[in-house]
Amino acid sequence: MRRRSIRGAVAIMALTTAALIGTAGSALACHSDDNRPHPTPGQATPCAKGTDLKQSDVEFKIVKNRLNISEVHEGVTVTRIVVVGGDDGFNDYTPGARGLDKAAPWTDLRAPFSRNGRQADIDHWYLCGKKTEKPTETKTPPTTKPTETTKPSAPASSETTVAPTSTTGAAVVPAGNESGTGGGLANTGFDNMWLVWIAALLILGGGGLLALLKFRRKASE
Repeated sequence: MRRRSIRGAVAIMALTTAALIGTAGSALACHSDDNRPHPTPGQATPCAKGTDLKQSDVEFKIVKNRLNISEVHEGVTVTRIVVVGGDDGFNDYTPGARGLDKAAPWTDLRAPFSRNGRQADIDHWYLCGKKTEKPTETKTPPTTKPTETTKPSAPASSETTVAPTSTTGAAVVPAGNESGTGGGLANTGFDNMWLVWIAALLILGGGGLLALLKFRRKASE
């Protein structure tokens, strides 16, 4: 009876030890030196339906196996950040919990340790949350002003006003008689000196004719 009891106790201890070793192995695989995430063994659980985001919804860089998210695009809200790496497990970050800031930037996000106790490389990572689509702006067409009707300009008058030309020209003074009549009279533009000479000739001729007639009478008596 004692031998059976001892065998039963040994079997129980062996099973308990195996379970403890398995648990220790799982715990070691999901160990992390970052106290902000929740290290979880097994395969990473996907986002709830309709809450998965794209990596392009944020601005990020991976430097020396550290994920740094510097900015979240407008209309995007991140509720979960999952960083997968190592033998079996992932680090599950929740913004606003366990010392992680609620809003970006989020720096030094990492995968859990591998079973050998070394920092694992980041195999992949993903985001969960929600995104609000930006409303489409409707552009109002520019208002067009009514076309102003240009009034036709008055036609230019075809009548040409001609300034009246004076018919009175300057009198031409004969050479040698700059004063016109030579008698000190006003120069009216009409040269009458030839009439004076004719009148003088007629007077002289008439006087001579009378003298000739008188002479003939006396001779006939």
